[in-house]
Amino acid sequence: MTPELSELYQQIILDHNRSPRNFGPLEGANRSAEGFNPVCGDHFTIRLKLEGDRIEAVRFEGAGCAISKASASLMTSAVEGKTTAEVAGLVDRFRGVVTGPPPAPDTLKSLGRLAALAGVRAFPARVKCASLAWHALLAALEQGARPVSTE
Repeated sequence: MTPELSELYQQIILDHNRSPRNFGPLEGANRSAEGFNPVCGDHFTIRLKLEGDRIEAVRFEGAGCAISKASASLMTSAVEGKTTAEVAGLVDRFRGVVTGPPPAPDTLKSLGRLAALAGVRAFPARVKCASLAWHALLAALEQGARPVSTE
């Protein structure tokens, strides 16, 4: 990754941490799930308004480190309006980018602003921070009643 791209990614993460998108309660939510990272104390609740197989609205509440909050913010922006099948594909690509080998440029491009989180793969403890909201999203889609944990 070039220094310029690394700097841009850092700016995106800091911006989404300071001013998270889709943060707060969601009136009329029909799906929700909690996510908790006991190692660092990150704790988020994801709420969805699912219409058929499309996410019409998504919000999150809670607190966590800059990586987890930015990831939740970026995730909610990326999944709103998508079908559950589209979200499943996005989740798979995101997981591959943060846990696998350095991604190909076309994979990063397909993630859009989510690519800003690609650098966490170099810090295994931070992968859990970046993944927490995603685990909660999947649990909400699956109607999971129990909180999910990164442990």
